[in-house]
Amino acid sequence: MATSGKGLEGVIAAETALSDIDGKQGRLWYVGYDIHDLAPNATFEEVIYLLQNLELPNASQLDDIKEQLAKEREPNDFVMGLMPQLAKNCAPMSMLRTAVSASSAKDPDGWNTSEEGNYRKAIRLCAVFPTLVAYYDRIRNDEQVVPPDQGLSLAANFLWMLQGDKADDESARILDMCLTLHADHTMNASTFAARVCAATLSDIHSATTAAIAALKGPLHGGANEQVMKMIKEIKEPSRARDYITKRLESKQKVMGFGHRVYKTEDPRATHLRRMAKQLAEKTSDGNNFEISQEIEKAVMDAKGLYPNVDFYAASVYGYLQIPTDLFTPVFACSRVSGWTAHVREQYADNRLIRPDHGYVGPEPRKWTPLSER
Repeated sequence: MATSGKGLEGVIAAETALSDIDGKQGRLWYVGYDIHDLAPNATFEEVIYLLQNLELPNASQLDDIKEQLAKEREPNDFVMGLMPQLAKNCAPMSMLRTAVSASSAKDPDGWNTSEEGNYRKAIRLCAVFPTLVAYYDRIRNDEQVVPPDQGLSLAANFLWMLQGDKADDESARILDMCLTLHADHTMNASTFAARVCAATLSDIHSATTAAIAALKGPLHGGANEQVMKMIKEIKEPSRARDYITKRLESKQKVMGFGHRVYKTEDPRATHLRRMAKQLAEKTSDGNNFEISQEIEKAVMDAKGLYPNVDFYAASVYGYLQIPTDLFTPVFACSRVSGWTAHVREQYADNRLIRPDHGYVGPEPRKWTPLSER
């Protein structure tokens, strides 16, 4: 009888060349490159190219992918026709799930499932995600949508479309680093969902929609949003320790701490803490960062848990004036680069993903006629 850890813990579900983790040492690599090298040095466009092509681009290749991403930012007419109703009736992640599914209807490559067609679709999805999120927010707030600026980076353009003002270089670069940090993370729930869907030879839009649906669940995505809600409830740094103590005594979770894989600090949290501090100093508003520090100290003292990627991401996004309920969709704007790369990798060496099971129901029994029950 096949056995496994609950939740498939410890089971190797697929081989991948895209990312790797050393949970004991707190290390993360994309295609062999350490996240501590990529975060401060690479642009998100370089990371997209890396994940899709398994090599960093040269100058010409980087120019080409920047041009491709810039040209593909506008949603097709079908999706734009749906957006007012989506903005009026859907929560952000529900909008993103539905809009991405709908975007397959008029994709320029149609149902072309060739390697080249799927590559173009992957780039198209990476390009359009930020526009969908920004347009949704503008429309739901009865504001005129801000068209994409092809001269801006993906990160800078997102802030431009969302806020209607050009972001300063420092803010745009910080968001760019956030996108790099969230781009891929081995066989997480949403990536696995995408690969399971792709393994049936369903299309890349369907697989990406499956990933969004998995990220929508609060045990996967949404933790950064809950962190910001916690910070707002605490209000003052001096109240943090008492708040955390009471929460732990009542057996409630403190979101943004601990990780299924990392046994030490999540390497992404190291960069996000630094960026949160940088933005606190830049805005002369250290309250959220100071509350975060006090929460971190209280949780470490009480439980010995390190912050994960979601914890300081909340403060960073808050300082960048991104609405709290858009935190998870912004995460998706990054992770789509990894999702689509994993889908293409699954297609390249495919086998239907069909785990075994552990049956815990009754032993075989005889049918009883209705009159005898």
